[in-house]
Amino acid sequence: MNEIALRIYEAGHLPVLGEWYALPLIATAGSKSIGDDVFNRIFHPSFIRLLDCCDAVLRVGGPSQGADEMVRVAEEKGKLVYWHLDELPSVG
Repeated sequence: MNEIALRIYEAGHLPVLGEWYALPLIATAGSKSIGDDVFNRIFHPSFIRLLDCCDAVLRVGGPSQGADEMVRVAEEKGKLVYWHLDELPSVG
């Protein structure tokens, strides 16, 4: 994901990944493992909050229920969803 984020940045956009926000919060809140109560309270909900600040979503990678859920929520919020890096509009 970070490699794709770098490519997005180099194309003139400002990428954000939910993990960049969620993981430090989860650690600070005392999560002991993926899927514990603290993790579940913060991980996916932070992505949903982040979507309100984003113009679009780029869905990359393989099968992922979490990523598919984020796409579904993004579409509900009326956000653009891209499926390939080369679909992103040019900046500048």
